[in-house]
Amino acid sequence: MKSTLIPTGGIASEYSTHLSTAMPSGGAEVESYTSRTDLEESSIAIPQHPYGVRPTGNKYTATSNAKDFVGTFQLFPDEIIAIFLEYLDSADLRNLGSSCKFLYAFCRSDDVWKALFIESKQSQGGSFIWRRSWRSTLLGLSNTHTSQIQCDNVFSDVLYRPFLCTHTPLLPYTSNIPAKNSITRLGNLTPEEFSESWSDKPFILTEPVREWPVFRSWDTESLMERYGDVKFRAEAVDWSLDTYSHYMWNSSDESPLYLFDRSFVEKMNLKVGKNEKDASYWIPECFGEDLFAVLGDKRPDDKWLIIGPARSGSTYHKDPNATSAWNAVLRGSKYWIMFPSNSSSPPPPGVYVSEDQSEVTSPLSIAEWLLGFHAEARKTPGCVEGVCGEGEVLHVPSGWWHLVVNLDASIAITQNFVPKAHLSNVLSFLRDKPNQVSGFKKEVLDPYGVFVEGMERYYPDLLNQAFEDLKKQAEGRKRKWDIAVGKEEEANGGGGFSFGFADDSDEEVP
Repeated sequence: MKSTLIPTGGIASEYSTHLSTAMPSGGAEVESYTSRTDLEESSIAIPQHPYGVRPTGNKYTATSNAKDFVGTFQLFPDEIIAIFLEYLDSADLRNLGSSCKFLYAFCRSDDVWKALFIESKQSQGGSFIWRRSWRSTLLGLSNTHTSQIQCDNVFSDVLYRPFLCTHTPLLPYTSNIPAKNSITRLGNLTPEEFSESWSDKPFILTEPVREWPVFRSWDTESLMERYGDVKFRAEAVDWSLDTYSHYMWNSSDESPLYLFDRSFVEKMNLKVGKNEKDASYWIPECFGEDLFAVLGDKRPDDKWLIIGPARSGSTYHKDPNATSAWNAVLRGSKYWIMFPSNSSSPPPPGVYVSEDQSEVTSPLSIAEWLLGFHAEARKTPGCVEGVCGEGEVLHVPSGWWHLVVNLDASIAITQNFVPKAHLSNVLSFLRDKPNQVSGFKKEVLDPYGVFVEGMERYYPDLLNQAFEDLKKQAEGRKRKWDIAVGKEEEANGGGGFSFGFADDSDEEVP
């Protein structure tokens, strides 16, 4: 699944026209912003952009507009200019940025420098010092060697939007959750209770994780002491935990890099399982049934260590291969907003899905989605939301859409699994959507066939029941289609379907 940016009509049209510069008494200049979708319909104070850039709408009352002095670049929308800059290297960006204030502001956009840095040898090698921005880090510049020219006659939503999203408070969107939307909170569940009543529902458990040794012993400092030199995967890069920690505490990215490592058990030499001597953690009892276990060492990736700063997280997605998941928070807290997925439920507001569900289009950042769609989402049937705090674990049912954002710096462990209640979902996914199957080793050429073979060996009755369920689902869909086109009435002596041309004789249809 891929996520792409939805083009907007600009900040003035997507959010509110009430964007103006105000000078509060005794304080610094701030941008006063009022969002149409703000839950409390109140003003949010946004600090001044570091280069003085303001939203596009401000140009209509300005006496000077820097874009009037950029020659041929005046012909292009800001979005096209931003795309053009992605094709330049470091030297070209520096040269072009020295030509005028408008291009200076664009060439200082950290999103452009982030892409350059991630592609660089020093990023892949991991031998660098984080210097608070992607540009400064790539060029090895200290704060004293970084210029900062004021560009207060530059008006651009393309430049201002990421800054706005970075400084938009999360609290108005993640608090005051309506009672009807609240994710159920429980102490604990037995495997039987989960299987009978809870496998299709999100919920938060408050007790199991507090028994884990890692809950008592893990925090950022302790992990740095023991694993500071160990490299972990953070999206597109492999960095040492020491490097990632410096980034995490000293970054102002709109969408911060998220440490999401699938090999952490081996890298940290952890023991997993309640019966293991000196175990670090174990699966909460109610989630213990996992039918992917029949695959042995052929099973897909299933567990991850997650570390990230406040505002990091994941935009809307479903978990891979139609699996269910649990997510245990060891430090910090996470806000979750979730929607069921079935034939009668559309995707969450602001999320657009291709017909085969292989491509998902949504706002690029979590904050952008919150600004534009959160209020509508809360009113949408099926919406559930909640905050999972330290020592708590949240259940994500198979097929549910979910967005998650860290409210503060967080450490978590998550694992995907296949309960028997969702065996048919997983079989259907592996069989019918082979191009979307993920996480398996390259040598596993037929994940569906291997899984069926394992189920036949260990749980033949469950497998047969799942096949019966799939057959009934297929028959139900076919019957609905037959009714829609009139075949069932025709079989029962009815008139059947007609195009309605002329005298309704099918012979007249060319």
